[in-house]
Amino acid sequence: MVIFPENNAVPYKYKILGLVFLISFTLFSQEESRNSEIDSSKICPPKTVFDLFKKQDDALVVKPTKNNFFLLIPAIGSQPATGFFFGAVAQYTFKGKEAKDKYSIANIGITYTVKNQWLVNVKNNILLKNNKIFLSGDYRLYLFSQPNYGLGTDIIPPRQDRPPGFSIDSLAQDMDYNYLKFHQTVSFEVKENYYVGGGVNIDWYSSIKDKELDVANGNYTYHYNYSQKYGFNNLEYYLTGVSLNLVHDSRDNQVNASKGWYANINYRFNPVLFKNQNFSNVLFAEYRNFIPVSHKNPRYILAIWTYGQFVTRGKVPYLNLPSIGWDQRSRSGEGYTQGLFRGNGLVYLSTEFRFPITCNQLLSGTVFTNFVTASNSDTDLKLFKSIQPAAGIGLRLLIDKASKTNLIFDYSWGNNSKGFYLNAGETF
Repeated sequence: MVIFPENNAVPYKYKILGLVFLISFTLFSQEESRNSEIDSSKICPPKTVFDLFKKQDDALVVKPTKNNFFLLIPAIGSQPATGFFFGAVAQYTFKGKEAKDKYSIANIGITYTVKNQWLVNVKNNILLKNNKIFLSGDYRLYLFSQPNYGLGTDIIPPRQDRPPGFSIDSLAQDMDYNYLKFHQTVSFEVKENYYVGGGVNIDWYSSIKDKELDVANGNYTYHYNYSQKYGFNNLEYYLTGVSLNLVHDSRDNQVNASKGWYANINYRFNPVLFKNQNFSNVLFAEYRNFIPVSHKNPRYILAIWTYGQFVTRGKVPYLNLPSIGWDQRSRSGEGYTQGLFRGNGLVYLSTEFRFPITCNQLLSGTVFTNFVTASNSDTDLKLFKSIQPAAGIGLRLLIDKASKTNLIFDYSWGNNSKGFYLNAGETF
């Protein structure tokens, strides 16, 4: 165990990052040294967790054909935004019969949490017609509760300025609401790995209950003040629009890529169609790259994920502002609770060093860092003026050989925050 004294002059966040990268570099160097002494022809057959218990596939796994993989697992765990949760997740991974066809993913999850939340998620990233058509969708029905913490990444004061016993919970303003989301894009290949298309986007927030709001006694909240300032009903609002979508995808496997890169630019136009709406445009730009770093073992990978979301024109409702943890798969911002950082613009960066633990691919691991910055036009806080870091470690357990699907277990530390995450499929 390494303990850093509180009066050390090195900032705490840099200690975490330095320790994480030291561990990853040491593991990589040791394995590279071993590989140089091992006959490269000595290959371990891949083994999944189900192989440990049965000769055939587990009862929870059904494979209609060799190119299809159906997974049904219980969803049991804990995340900062929901607390302890339980339910089930079904994921279908499939590909066409052609050699160049890539894997597609469709999944549905239904969970209930100790905070009395119901969460229904349906996601799709599907390639059709020999990768000529790319579908990407995000549907949600939430009976939800989530605190608001204000806008910008400067809501957490520097360590030297924090009052004794400071907790992020002291910033929280509890809120209940229902959320219906329907986002679907369809893009068509215009050149190998390049796609152009469009989409439909619907967000509906209803039954909003701002628990700490008491107008009669002058107790106002972040959500109420923002809604009043920009003309939104603080009890219910919609955001409906269409989008233009540009995509590049040269990843070898979108389930668990070992090489290639992915980029997506989505520009959303939100006209005024119903009450409680305001005209707005929103830009979303995303980039992922997967870089093999070992000539001897392709399972050593440096993975990079960055995205930015910006309100470029007009105003959007408070809950529709760019926010951490609200990406398609709700994977960004590990180490922080979902929705903690929110702003008029947001930029996120995550890096992972992925490495094997066992030769048979059953176990692998990762060390990672992430950074987020969010702006606040009301206080003139610009992007990158305040940046919040996090770092963590993860374990991967192989559950399907063909698609390389893993169960992932991540533990992450942020600034005055931490979290544990259990999911199927890589973080990105």
